[in-house]
Amino acid sequence: MSSSSGIVATVIVVIVILVIMIVIGIMRRAEDIANNAYLSRFLTLAMDKFLNEMEKEKPIRFTSQQLRIATDNFTNLLGSGGFGAVYKGVFNNETVVAVKVLYGSSDKEIEKQFMAEVSTLGRVHHFNLVRLYGFCFERNMRALVYEYMTNGSLDRFLFSEEKMIGFDKLHEIAIGTAKGIAYLHEECHQRIIHYDIKPGNILLDANLFPKVADFGLAKLCNRENTHVTMTRGRGTPGYGAPELWMPYPITHKCDVYSFGMLLFEIIGRRRNLDIQLRESQEWFPRWVWKNIENGDLGELMKVCEIDDENRETTERMVKTALCCVQYRPEQRPSMSTVVKMLEGTMEIPAPSNPFEHLLVETRIPSIPVDSESSSVVTESKLVGATPGLKNYEIEVICSS
Repeated sequence: MSSSSGIVATVIVVIVILVIMIVIGIMRRAEDIANNAYLSRFLTLAMDKFLNEMEKEKPIRFTSQQLRIATDNFTNLLGSGGFGAVYKGVFNNETVVAVKVLYGSSDKEIEKQFMAEVSTLGRVHHFNLVRLYGFCFERNMRALVYEYMTNGSLDRFLFSEEKMIGFDKLHEIAIGTAKGIAYLHEECHQRIIHYDIKPGNILLDANLFPKVADFGLAKLCNRENTHVTMTRGRGTPGYGAPELWMPYPITHKCDVYSFGMLLFEIIGRRRNLDIQLRESQEWFPRWVWKNIENGDLGELMKVCEIDDENRETTERMVKTALCCVQYRPEQRPSMSTVVKMLEGTMEIPAPSNPFEHLLVETRIPSIPVDSESSSVVTESKLVGATPGLKNYEIEVICSS
């Protein structure tokens, strides 16, 4: 009798377990259906089509679980910015990666950032462009997986107290960066405008080899379309070309201007705008122009602590920078020409004053010095330039 009771009890337990398992399975299935329904609403038709197209390209589509495992649940933070946080990760094959988790004030903003980076880096490959391994696009995770750059960004080397990189290596970094941008402009099937060239977006590998990164503002455009219309300004003040802040169509020459501003910072190993310095050197590009205009390269080299043996290279870099930051886009060279200028394989034309528009003298009449005199006291004001120079008493103006 007791044996029969034991069998019955065992059967009942087994049945209960089976029922529980079936219920759990049904619940999970229902949850998957609900998640898929949410995801189908979450993914716009444009994004869905985009992801399907990108799967035909080289980037790998990772799951959020794979990225959590690779980054040890996102514990090693490398840095963060306006569009996301970057974490160090390692995959099973010992490949070290940088995982950029995107966030923003709206899904549309994140989606735009995601598509900009994947559509550009997912289709191009060059020694001087950071490599995109893959991406993740799920309900709670939008991320980009890049190659890990051991030495981080160029700005930490340029703006530190110690001169950690020699001038020759900085010259090589400038050439490598120029080659990367030239590839985007001139060698891709569709021209890519980066819009945000600056030291923080130039990454260095273990051998201090430069790679252009952060394509969150980048834009693809057909070569037939020489001008691009934008609804709002892009880029970083201080590096962005003047036309980026004006209601005019934009060309790829805005990247040339930004590279020129970057080149000034490489030459000086300082920020272009430094209010801690005396007024004459406060804005470095204009101070450089004054020295070149006066034929006083020696003073510039002394202040920048550049050895005499690098005099020819310094002059070449300075002239190239001045050519790149010309006020009118059509007067700036192409990036392939910039590469030749820096390498010394072509003669660099004498640059004209790129800051002439900053020196518009405005006569403002005031009260005469004495009532019997017809002489009038006047004031001069500096006008023009980009928002990055407001501390230098320069305002934005739009020419009619």
